[in-house]
Amino acid sequence: MHETFSRGTTRRVFLRSGALAAGAAFFPALAPRSRGAVSPNDRIGMGAIGIGGRGEYVLGAFLREPDVRMVAVCDVQGERMARAKNQVDAFYGNSDCESYRNLQDLLARDDIDAVVIATGDNWHALASCLAARAGKDIYCEKPLSITIAESRAVSDTVSRYGRIFQCGTQRRNLGNFTFAAHLAQSGKLGRLHTLHAEKAGQVSGVSFPVLPPQPEPDPEVMDWDGWLGPAAWRPYNAQYHERGFWAGHGDFSGGPITEWGSHTVDLCQWANDADDTSPVHYETINDNLDVMGRYANGVKLVIRTGLRFGTCPVRFEGDEGWVETGDSGTLECFPASLLENRRFRGGYPADSHIREFLDCVKSRTQPASTAEASHRSISACHAANICVRLGRAVEWDPRQEAFMNDPEADRLRSRAYRQPWRL
Repeated sequence: MHETFSRGTTRRVFLRSGALAAGAAFFPALAPRSRGAVSPNDRIGMGAIGIGGRGEYVLGAFLREPDVRMVAVCDVQGERMARAKNQVDAFYGNSDCESYRNLQDLLARDDIDAVVIATGDNWHALASCLAARAGKDIYCEKPLSITIAESRAVSDTVSRYGRIFQCGTQRRNLGNFTFAAHLAQSGKLGRLHTLHAEKAGQVSGVSFPVLPPQPEPDPEVMDWDGWLGPAAWRPYNAQYHERGFWAGHGDFSGGPITEWGSHTVDLCQWANDADDTSPVHYETINDNLDVMGRYANGVKLVIRTGLRFGTCPVRFEGDEGWVETGDSGTLECFPASLLENRRFRGGYPADSHIREFLDCVKSRTQPASTAEASHRSISACHAANICVRLGRAVEWDPRQEAFMNDPEADRLRSRAYRQPWRL
């Protein structure tokens, strides 16, 4: 099969990644993690790509793991890149961490086994594919993609190159969410009929504003071309790279539905044993453009606001009971006897999710938030956004991964990549 070279890909990286893919079955499993001292040979060499606010937090969580050796960081913004290098150097008490503006320079290093990707949403899918081709295992923050086609490409590429992939949907490794999902799967709620997933904002949807040009900064301060990556070209304006702006811009993110739906829809998928599929019908149900989806098994998925218990809450309802929980750690269910006096810690620390990823890098087994499961859940979010954008109901075929007799909706499954970037 012909292999496309993306911008900056070296022949050495391409040949090395191809060899790793061909020999994935013979990749030696590393020794399981020791809770005591960790020998240098047992450490996982890592690089971090994209070090904003979330990136700093996740970088710190990886640094705390004794079998991680963070050797390089990458960011297109000079100040963030320097801050990340200082964070790593301060942790290790040296100045050994290398810093890069181009992620492919970091990916070319032979001493990096795995990467953490915490860029803006626009870069998640492409960076993951490039990392897999370079022979790296991948921990990628959510949402996995901007479009359905992108996350499909990530899942296929990770599988093709035999890599370990964990999406940053940490709630799959938090006790209260795990308990709720397993309760739904167990049949103790009776037959499931409705799943509720909280979205991040009151009104669904994205917009595509074009801002007036401003003087482009020195590339040492901000590599604007690198920040845009595969997105459409536009003259520089500082507002674009402010999270409060780009998170609602359709070229860079998916708005309220993908912001929290990456977690909450993902949990609903898990509760419904639907990690290999997604709803087949989507329609808006009110003025806030909340979306109701329906699975082939008849279960409803409602992407909405108004649930309880902190950020990213979910509610699962069956004929004989229900369960509801969120980041506060509070969990309520009916009948109350199902809870059996359990208590759960609040918050959403990434540590247990990260620990699972590192253990899987060593054992060569896939973790909870696989690329395929994450693709299916973010596809549901994207289909809901397409329904909102078109202002009408849409029908989805999860097997063909296409909208049924709907060329207009099908065109929104993907986006044009700005040359020379390619998936």
